[in-house]
Amino acid sequence: MDIKQYLDSTYLKTAEQAGISESENAAVAEKFIKEAIDEHFKLIMIRPEFVSVAKEMIGSAKSKLTIGTVIDFPEGSSSIHKKLEEAQKAIADGADDLDFVCNYKAFINGDISTVKEEILLGTKLGLEHHKIVKWIIEVAALNALQIVQLSTLIKNMVMSNFKEEAYVNVFVKSSTGFYKTKNNLPNGATPETVVLMLENASPLSIKAAGGVRTYEEAAEMIRLGVRRIGTSSAKAIASGAVASGGY
Repeated sequence: MDIKQYLDSTYLKTAEQAGISESENAAVAEKFIKEAIDEHFKLIMIRPEFVSVAKEMIGSAKSKLTIGTVIDFPEGSSSIHKKLEEAQKAIADGADDLDFVCNYKAFINGDISTVKEEILLGTKLGLEHHKIVKWIIEVAALNALQIVQLSTLIKNMVMSNFKEEAYVNVFVKSSTGFYKTKNNLPNGATPETVVLMLENASPLSIKAAGGVRTYEEAAEMIRLGVRRIGTSSAKAIASGAVASGGY
């Protein structure tokens, strides 16, 4: 198993979240990008402001590394217009994958029409530009029934509005890694939540993000059927070490 081709090496902290200066944070992001190039990972997942830097570094290295970025991160509660504006800028800067944070709060509150509209328009924008689109549902904020319902809703919107050949380029993704849980409960992917997503989002693909910290855990996710794994410790996982990062 070439596990590196499942790993999306991820760094999504702001300078404030990392407790460092803006220039120091940019240096950390560039370090992650270089590592992803050197280690031949599938993708580097970074904040939108670093996409153009990654594009330049990847071009200089003649690397096949692809670039993912997050849209309306980490809350997901901005307007559809704002989401699309962010996505258009990311596309212009050179992003290959657009990871939208689904408005899971609207979903929980029963505002299903808002969720349907953003899934339709966000997916349409990405696919029209030949990008991969992922919808982050924030499993730690949802109960099991809600995970089933939201995964199904995304699947149904994609299957009802796009051609079958597009399905492979749309994912349901577990987590942002920034959701604050009570009592130290997991805020990322678990086998239980991933199985619910797999069972209810198929034929769309699943990305397990957060909570995968060892090679064995990554291999288990792949055996379950996930196609991508988001982690801030991709190198450690690929080498068989235990990840020290929180995502």
